[in-house]
Amino acid sequence: MFLLSSQLIDATHYRTRCQEHTAGGFVCFEGWVRNQNEGREVKHLTFDAAGNLAENEFSKIESEIRTQFDIIEIICVHRVGDVSLGELAVWIGVTAVHRDAAFKACRYAIDELKERLPIWKKECYIDGDSGWINHP
Repeated sequence: MFLLSSQLIDATHYRTRCQEHTAGGFVCFEGWVRNQNEGREVKHLTFDAAGNLAENEFSKIESEIRTQFDIIEIICVHRVGDVSLGELAVWIGVTAVHRDAAFKACRYAIDELKERLPIWKKECYIDGDSGWINHP
């Protein structure tokens, strides 16, 4: 499951959705907005996405994950719009019968998401400057 959300990510809600009695392992990745990047103080981030394209591409990533790793469930939620310091920008949860598959699938998911999904980040700095990172 993949979701773009303009609302705060409720990690507890999604972690509960991943719970499965046949699972022996659960791994999640939480990407938070930090207050600096490359020596500059960050005020907040803004994310933009090509919704349908991002959903379609994550569907391909999920299919690859299910082929390569023996997982039970995967959920990915990514914020769009303004995201404040300390808030979750992305949350990925994976359950599997064995922990190794859950770890590897979660790592694969975040790496491929960052590489392939049309989601762009704008850093807004304390000094009033801002700039899109890798935006076409």
